[in-house]
Amino acid sequence: MPLIKLELEELPALYDPEAALQPDAPLINEEHGSNICNYHCVRTGDITEGEEDADLVIERSFNTSRVEHAYLEPECGLAHFRPDGVMEVIGSMQHPFSTRRFVASTLSLSLKDVEVKTVPMGGGFGGKDDTAALVCARAALCAYLVKRPVKLVYSREMSMRESYKRHPYTMQYRMGLKRDGHITFVKVRMVADGGAYCSVTPWVTWRSTVQCCGCYMVPNVHCDVYGVYTNNVFTGAFRGFGSPQVNFAIEQLVEIAAQELGMDELDFRRLNMVKQGSTTITNQVLDTHTVSLQEVMDKVLSEIDYETKRKNCSYGDPAMDKWYGIGLAISYRGMSLGAEGTDFNSAIVNVQPDGSVLIETGVHENGQGSESAMILIAAEELGLDVKRIRYRMPSTSNIPDGGTTVASRGTLLGGGATTNACRILKGIISEVLEKQYGKKASSFVDGNILDENGELICAWEEAIRLCYNKQVYPYAFGVFQAPRVSWDEETGHGDAYFTWVYAAQAVELEVDAKTGNVKLLNIVAAHDVGKAINPELVKGQFYGGMAMGAGYGLLEEVPLKAGTPIPTNYHQYRVFRATDLPEMTAIIVENPDPTSPSKAKGIGEPTLEITAPAIANAIYRATGARYYDQPIKVRRPRP
Repeated sequence: MPLIKLELEELPALYDPEAALQPDAPLINEEHGSNICNYHCVRTGDITEGEEDADLVIERSFNTSRVEHAYLEPECGLAHFRPDGVMEVIGSMQHPFSTRRFVASTLSLSLKDVEVKTVPMGGGFGGKDDTAALVCARAALCAYLVKRPVKLVYSREMSMRESYKRHPYTMQYRMGLKRDGHITFVKVRMVADGGAYCSVTPWVTWRSTVQCCGCYMVPNVHCDVYGVYTNNVFTGAFRGFGSPQVNFAIEQLVEIAAQELGMDELDFRRLNMVKQGSTTITNQVLDTHTVSLQEVMDKVLSEIDYETKRKNCSYGDPAMDKWYGIGLAISYRGMSLGAEGTDFNSAIVNVQPDGSVLIETGVHENGQGSESAMILIAAEELGLDVKRIRYRMPSTSNIPDGGTTVASRGTLLGGGATTNACRILKGIISEVLEKQYGKKASSFVDGNILDENGELICAWEEAIRLCYNKQVYPYAFGVFQAPRVSWDEETGHGDAYFTWVYAAQAVELEVDAKTGNVKLLNIVAAHDVGKAINPELVKGQFYGGMAMGAGYGLLEEVPLKAGTPIPTNYHQYRVFRATDLPEMTAIIVENPDPTSPSKAKGIGEPTLEITAPAIANAIYRATGARYYDQPIKVRRPRP
């Protein structure tokens, strides 16, 4: 006889964010008091005046899909409750410190009693933050209860069922234009499906707010962005973080605007794009770094021979079996966390008695090459061969919280801290040498230390031996504090980011006139990275980002049944294969950033955010039809 009798009542579910916004809608999270997870806005200029000044007004709506991260390695964690009372966790994650907080909260332990170590993992793309921390916390709970080491590894099915996805967006744009091509106003309403729980929806949608008009100057802006609770699988961080959705819309909208005005789309972009000293829609003046939007666009146009090939576009010619099209998209992107939160990082440089060097930063390796970047930065700053330097596996017990590895901030923040630590170290060594030899060290080159006249003071090894003999540790702790930013939530005004990067991509493709199948032929990308620390790995970020962006544009979508993902493996969820990808060209543009100690900015996310709109614009020139929903499914034009 059963001891427990269940009486279940199925409650009404909300799967549509617009339905969840209705006043009489049941509450998904009653304690929150609303189905609006968060709201952001921008109020710049006078939207009524902007509309009165417009000679032409266009309106379009865009929709983007829910997307799976599809990282190679599923979530996993190994937990061991040590004899000293410390719960030690090793896992696949993007932020060991948030994992430590999850574990400590689950076990009711203080932070000092939890140590989290990370290992380089098989991809994250934003997806190994919340879910990965949960997996580690569950493994830790089991290890705490059974007092034995526990390893927990998700199957692909569990990973795809539980992990958060990229936010689907609905976006309604209204844009005003003068006959000469100037944009007079933009009014936009965005709704992001946050799912049943709040992960980072408030910050994803905040970036969408800041970049709602793309990389263009607009004097009058009225923007409303809503993150909404539904009964769908929850959504969170994904490479691009709110910008791929916006760029899919705005980079098509500007071409529609140019066409309506009878203008060349390149001329329209050049007229309206931000330039050196321009003021953004949030009233930030772009005068602290090189604004290279024109530069990156011109490099792409030249490399792909855009204007010549544009003449060959098919526009749905009924006499052709294969339609050819070429498309362009450009963007700017605020780097690091910006006004999402306080942003700083630290690094330790510890020279051993034999002259070898250990470095450590508060940045986690996600497969993007951050460890090699830090080694290269340290090697250049100290004038040493990279073989002398080893990157030490970080632990939450060894170095302060440097923030999660997101927002393309790893090289910018971690590299800045590493540079500063190396400079402090050189100051320590120089002081010892000046006392010993009476000469000031001026430069560290090729394993030697030179004075102000370029004459040799001593070799690196000798300097290190001298430090230890003088009881001076050649050890330094460096910090990079990102320049302060500002934000007014009421108006959507402020210096949202302390620096920006600029990008352009062009795509050539072919559409089968009978089937609607799209074949990519060529992609060319130019991105301003500040300074390329490791050029080959930077190119790898180009190629990986373009591959993901192409999949986002043409293939990827997670359908749901009663709010639950239907695909549970890659035989049901299609991502771009290597055989689907065309020739890709990466053009690295370097304008060293004055606010970055290493002069680097970043590249992880910008390479993904404009491939899809470039594809959309190319498909338009191939078929003569516009597609406002992503992923793009080309209708079969002929029976």
